[in-house]
Amino acid sequence: MRRCGSFKRTGKVILCLGVVVALWACGNSDPQPKPHGYFRIDFPQKTYREFQHERLAFRYPEYAEVVVDPLNDRIEDWFDIAFSAFNAKVHLSYHPVEHNFDTLAEDARALALKHIQKASGIRQTLIQRDSTRVYGLIYDISGVGAASQCQFFLSDTTTNFLRGALYFNMTPNNDSLAPVIRFIRQDIDTLVYSLRWAR
Repeated sequence: MRRCGSFKRTGKVILCLGVVVALWACGNSDPQPKPHGYFRIDFPQKTYREFQHERLAFRYPEYAEVVVDPLNDRIEDWFDIAFSAFNAKVHLSYHPVEHNFDTLAEDARALALKHIQKASGIRQTLIQRDSTRVYGLIYDISGVGAASQCQFFLSDTTTNFLRGALYFNMTPNNDSLAPVIRFIRQDIDTLVYSLRWAR
């Protein structure tokens, strides 16, 4: 019986020591936050097809869809390239120049610069394709909370003007969206460098 009592006491002592050591170990370390993780995104193969409009033509990806804007009076001039897998759209609007190229270009610049409050930077790329009379600017907008990550306008300066803007249908978090932004940005380049005016 005495041996049984001493085993119980020894067991209680060991249990108490274990609890004390566990509490001491937990209380002594600084808590470390876990880094944010993002879902892995499998991107489709880059293949393109032709979009024909009565005023222009360009190449766009097979994994996207051109959607005409049903809310606009002149629906043939407002359309989107919808990337449904990424919940993103490139909104496109066509305008005849009619002697107001400077106004259209300034409006496009103003719309891009509206994002400067949330942007950490806006980089401009000049487009000058003399052989196809396509001129313009691409605005790459960086910053975690910027609502649009890329905007552009293209024109022949006398007849045709096309404006585009990339938007995601979600709260902007451009850190997590960075791989998708880079992926779609390549498709915007394809559109820009394949654009042809019909007249």
